[in-house]
Amino acid sequence: MIRVGIAGGTGYVAGELLRILAGHPEVEVAFIYSHSQPGVAVSKVHRDFFFKPEWHFTDTVSTDVDVVFLCLGHGLSRTFLENHPLPNEVSIIDLGSDFRLKEDAVFGEREFTYGLAELSTSNGKNIANPGCFATAIELALLPMASKGILTDSVHIHAITGSTGAGASLNEYSHFSRRLNNLSIYKPFSHQHLAEIGETWNTAGQTQLPEIHFIPVKGDFARGIFASVYTNTSLSNEEVLKLFQDYYRDSPFAHVSEDIIELKQVVGTNHCLLQVQVIDGKLLVTSIIDNLLKGAAGQAVQNMNRIFGLPETTGLYLKSIAF
Repeated sequence: MIRVGIAGGTGYVAGELLRILAGHPEVEVAFIYSHSQPGVAVSKVHRDFFFKPEWHFTDTVSTDVDVVFLCLGHGLSRTFLENHPLPNEVSIIDLGSDFRLKEDAVFGEREFTYGLAELSTSNGKNIANPGCFATAIELALLPMASKGILTDSVHIHAITGSTGAGASLNEYSHFSRRLNNLSIYKPFSHQHLAEIGETWNTAGQTQLPEIHFIPVKGDFARGIFASVYTNTSLSNEEVLKLFQDYYRDSPFAHVSEDIIELKQVVGTNHCLLQVQVIDGKLLVTSIIDNLLKGAAGQAVQNMNRIFGLPETTGLYLKSIAF
């Protein structure tokens, strides 16, 4: 069994991670760290864990584990590892942003690998889990980037659910403000742009195009719906074949010729892509669950790869249509 520790156990992503690990056949949860809730039953925060009365938060970090998931706020993972040194043989999967960029990938003797499974055939021992918007957008054009044929600027309009803002309430995330409402934020300056560019560059796109990204806050709880378009000289048939060939062996990335909708992927670790060329423009619609393929599900996918398990282990999650 893989002994797992979780740091930052009270947030939305940690809750999703625990829901996956509770049913993972190869995992034993060793500790669930929370500096604010030590001794409190996990079910007091994640109320659906009434069937796990033995799970309690702790403020103690055990080193007798195989892997630790860091579900902390962005910028807090380095501080946590400085304050809670872990043996080098313990793998770290960071779901924050601290180690995603190449310039930030080294921490002491650890080097973090960017964990987009559809890009890399092998993982390192320490993983920087991709961001949620970044995952949906990277997968939308990864086949094109792999051929170096993103020759024109890329335009992105992507809407995310309220869970993308985290569990802490603020003026712009509470129910009354979010319900029946839409707003943009960080236009053309979102923090995920840097990792998107680095990922496409790693895939083979040496000359990066301009990326114009408008993120939108949606009035639903979970999911990301991204519309990505750019000019192309390829035909619809050529693009479709390129995408189908690229993702042929990817268990969690799928290409559709039909119209797609968000509920097809909410509650799953799948990314669904609709690809079409219209009047010389490639339009890719990319949809994921921001808490699963965009966070906890992808993190477990990476854990499976580290420990030599089929990457689908524990991730046969089914969406609910209605």
